[in-house]
Parts: sequence; structure tokens; C-alpha cells
Amino acid sequence: MVREMRILHLSDTHLDRADAPDARRVDATASLRLMLDELRHLRDVDAVVVTGDLADDGSAEAYTALRELVGGFARALDAPVFCTTGNHDERTAFTKVLGSGHLAADGTLRAEPAVDCAAVSTVGGWRFVTLDSLVPGEVYGRLGAAQLDWLRGVLSTPAERGTVLALHHPPIALDLSATQPVFGLRDPGELAAAIRGSDVRVVLAGHYHLQLFGMLESVPVWVTPGVVSRVDLTAAPGTERAVRGASASLVVLGEPGSPMFHTFHARDPQAHETVYELDERRTREFVERRG
Repeated sequence: MVREMRILHLSDTHLDRADAPDARRVDATASLRLMLDELRHLRDVDAVVVTGDLADDGSAEAYTALRELVGGFARALDAPVFCTTGNHDERTAFTKVLGSGHLAADGTLRAEPAVDCAAVSTVGGWRFVTLDSLVPGEVYGRLGAAQLDWLRGVLSTPAERGTVLALHHPPIALDLSATQPVFGLRDPGELAAAIRGSDVRVVLAGHYHLQLFGMLESVPVWVTPGVVSRVDLTAAPGTERAVRGASASLVVLGEPGSPMFHTFHARDPQAHETVYELDERRTREFVERRG
């Protein structure tokens, strides 16, 4: 019997150059260290996926820190690491340190970028495709025609067990959040058309800093909460509040009833403390400016 695919899903580490508390009063590096320490007893992980906003400042130093921290954690599990770009990332520094974002289990770079920072690798018969939804200077994401054409070409040949698709910007949104409609993936229907009838079993995303499940046509979409902070949906309507609390997910594929998703929350003594809060006026101004 072939064992299921077990994926540790991280996102939005927002590492910075100085390893110091950022403008949101969170030490991003400390938050990532805490999350990884909480997961130190995790076993039987086949792959680690990090869906974007790896660096808050887009610096090579931040990507080097992520490669050392997440890469070191994954090496102890003998698991490869697959990273995507996010809206805070910078392609030149990303590729300088991480190549395509695909790291072998021994930490070496694997797979060359195909279109922008998109790439494909195979683990245990499962195909991992990472997409590049970064639009420089914008909070929303987009997949261009060249990348979608490449994706259709990759998916034209089925993988042995199926395909895991990962990108930063979710192709779904949540009406409870005042800002998510301007944050997500533009033209998600184009992605839906590209994967229609294919062997894609799950789409993994981040960006929203909260856990969210939905469907892109018949394909499950899982949004993992952020490592650096999470958005608190108990805030008043029309406002937005983020709080401390590193989180990660375990995604299990291949068993009856899969995909299955489990969320881990780090035991942070400062968890739930407010990181930032936008009142209704500031939230409306943000949406108008970004929308």
C-alpha cells in the first residue's frame, strides 16, 4: 500500500533584513522559529510548501534566513521544500537565493524556473506545481497568459498520483472580510479553466492570514493562516484587525476522504494581542485605493 502524501503548509513568514520587530510589532523571524519549534515532533512529512510573502522587504538576506530555517527543518524530515512568490517578494532576490523555489530534501536547489518563478517537481508520484502570482507593487495577484499556457502544457500529461498546485493569492474570497475582495487572485476563472479536467487534487494558497476552505469548480482550495500574524474576523463589520499567533497546516492526500486539513497554532504567550487595527474609514480608504 502506497502511503498518503503529507504536506506541511506554511505561508506569509514576512522575514525582514534586520531580524527585528517590523512595523506591525511582530518579530517575524522569532515567530517562524516558534512555529517550527512547535512542530519539532511532527513526523512522516513528505514535502514542505511555503506559499509566498517569504520576505517582508524582498531582501536576499531574508530569503537566506528562510532557506536556513525552513530548509534546516525540512532536512531533518528528509523532505523537499517548494516556495512560491507573494506580493511582498522580489523575483530577482528570490531566484538568487532560492532558484525556482524548489529545494531538494538535502537543501540543494532543484528545478529551473519555467515562467517567471513557476516550476514543477515530483515527489513520490505526486506532482508539485508552484505558480508565480506576483504583480509588483500590488496586493492582488495575477497569472499571465504565458504562465497559464505553460500550466496547461504541464497538466496535459497526468502525474502518477495527482498534482498539488500552490500559489500565493487565493482564487477564492470571503465576504466576511472587508479587504479580501481586492487582495485575491484576479480572473480566477482563467485558472479554473486551465485546471479543468486535469489531475489537480488540491490548490494551496496563503496571503489572507487566516484559514479558509473553498472550491475552484470541483477542486478543493485550502488557504493556510500566516506565520507572522492572523486576521481576526471577529472585528466589527467594515473594519480589519490582525493579531499575533503563528499558524501552519498539515495537508493529507491519497486516503479515502482526502484531502484532509489540520491547522497548528503556536503556543505564543502574546497570542491574540492586536498587531494592527483599521477602523471603518481607514479600511474603506484602503479598499478604494487598492481596488
